[in-house]
Amino acid sequence: MAEDLGEKTEPATPKRRMEARKRGQIAKSQDLSATVVMLGGLLLLSVLAPDLLARLVSATRLLLGERSPAVRAEELFSAAGLATQVAWNVCWPIFLCSFLLAAVVMYVQVGRLVTLETIRPKLNKLNPVNGLKRLFSPRTFVALVINTLKMAAVVVVTYLTVRQRFGDIVFSLKLSHLALLAAAGSLIYTLALRLGLLLLVLALMDYAYQRYRTERDLRMTKQEVKEELKRMEGDPLVKRRQRQVAMSITLQRIRKSVPQADVVVTNPTELAVALKYEAKVMSAPKVVAKGSGYLARRIRQMAIEHGVPLVERPPLAQALFRAVEVGQEIPVSFYQAVAEILAYVYRLPGRPGPRAEAMAT
Repeated sequence: MAEDLGEKTEPATPKRRMEARKRGQIAKSQDLSATVVMLGGLLLLSVLAPDLLARLVSATRLLLGERSPAVRAEELFSAAGLATQVAWNVCWPIFLCSFLLAAVVMYVQVGRLVTLETIRPKLNKLNPVNGLKRLFSPRTFVALVINTLKMAAVVVVTYLTVRQRFGDIVFSLKLSHLALLAAAGSLIYTLALRLGLLLLVLALMDYAYQRYRTERDLRMTKQEVKEELKRMEGDPLVKRRQRQVAMSITLQRIRKSVPQADVVVTNPTELAVALKYEAKVMSAPKVVAKGSGYLARRIRQMAIEHGVPLVERPPLAQALFRAVEVGQEIPVSFYQAVAEILAYVYRLPGRPGPRAEAMAT
């Protein structure tokens, strides 16, 4: 069986995915970003081409205009400044578009992630044995196949495009310099756009493969899943021991506080709330113990053993159980109901105590 062999057949848990993400082990394709940037630059260039060409022509005429035979240093600096300004005006829209496209594509692939693990030096990468393993690994073979397909696709698309425009290329030899430049630009743009679209398809395929490879690398064995769930949720034995310790502490507190209570208000079997009131030190009755289920039964049992009266008031027991914690005095809204119960308890034979009216006033 796969579980016995320790094969990684289970999908990665959220915790494992989060740890892998912190290490930078995520699915992403650099080719996809480069291809989208190239296509975006081409489309932007097609929109801005007339204006950019007009600026270049104007700047070229200005730089190559008539000048004195003895060129002065001021003229050289002026020409260099003008050339720099023209180059900046031509290039900054393309640079900005490329940067934004690269950021958007990387965000779509990766999301918000900042990690230094991918650039941190690792000694195992200097091991020649590991280097040979990586060189002849299936991952390297797949990368070689993908790169070969890219080269073949570039050659095929270039051949088909040149073959299709071969007549225009021959005819353009008879054109003027500007017309020849325009024809060459059109041919290069068409070729680049077709190559970009083809490379986009290959980049999407590469991204799909990267996702598949990342998911496969993150797979876990069934035993690893069990151990991780145990670490996340806690060892059942430890949790059971903790519950036992908590129950023991609660029972000890009940054994100590219930015998000192004045009354136990019940629901009648599912809830029990023990109240105590000392007029000289308390401004209102205090909840000294409460519980449901097993604890309620223990509170009633101890109350009977120590002669503490049990008073069945289901609505009051439920309200006290929800609203008041152990060690807290009851709110004003409960004064009247509790005062009536205490007045009844203090009138019982053998139960001397302060009058409930003291609390009510």
